[in-house]
Amino acid sequence: MHDDEDDDVTGSARDFLPARLSLTALRAAADGCHGCPLYRNATQTVFGAGPTSARLILVGEQPGNDEDIAGAPFVGPAGRVLDQALEQAGIARGDAYVTNVVKHFKWERRGNRRLHKKPSAREVGACLPWLEKEIELIRPEVLVCLGATAAQALLGRSFKVTQQRGVLLPDERVPHVLATVHPSSILRQRTSADRRTEMARFTADLEVVADALNQGREAGRRSAATR
Repeated sequence: MHDDEDDDVTGSARDFLPARLSLTALRAAADGCHGCPLYRNATQTVFGAGPTSARLILVGEQPGNDEDIAGAPFVGPAGRVLDQALEQAGIARGDAYVTNVVKHFKWERRGNRRLHKKPSAREVGACLPWLEKEIELIRPEVLVCLGATAAQALLGRSFKVTQQRGVLLPDERVPHVLATVHPSSILRQRTSADRRTEMARFTADLEVVADALNQGREAGRRSAATR
């Protein structure tokens, strides 16, 4: 945790981007990011993880308590829900690159617990250059926005996940973008029946992604066969 309130906050991660871009260089540079004040109370930067050749990027809002401690994205309860849904949809977690819009954990203390606090639009905007470069370097076939914060950061503030979830959309950065709920929303359902229902809907959204990836793979094979 950082306690020095006199440290400079520049207002944008763009001020910390490395001259030569690679995921390794980005990850190292992000460790020293002071683009917004969130670094002060976070244990560490939680950068994206996964293969540089990933055909799929999954983007959440921000790391949670478990991710802040471990230094890796989606390793807590929401990550386990995501793993289960990916498996049911036929997508290997190891084939995907997972990351968040905001790279530091924003929290408020409640007794002995550190509880998630939604990042502000300014904090999202300050951190967005890291995600933009991750997408630019990996160049996935499908980009999945997990939850409203990720969807609105990448698709505009007027985007509504509740109305447009599970639909493949064209995008200038990647061939397809799809928005769905954040897996943590499934954990917040009040009853086990509600959790099962929402898990089925979440998995169905990811099955749309799996179909798009399979179609892309088949198209690539046909193209290679005609050469």
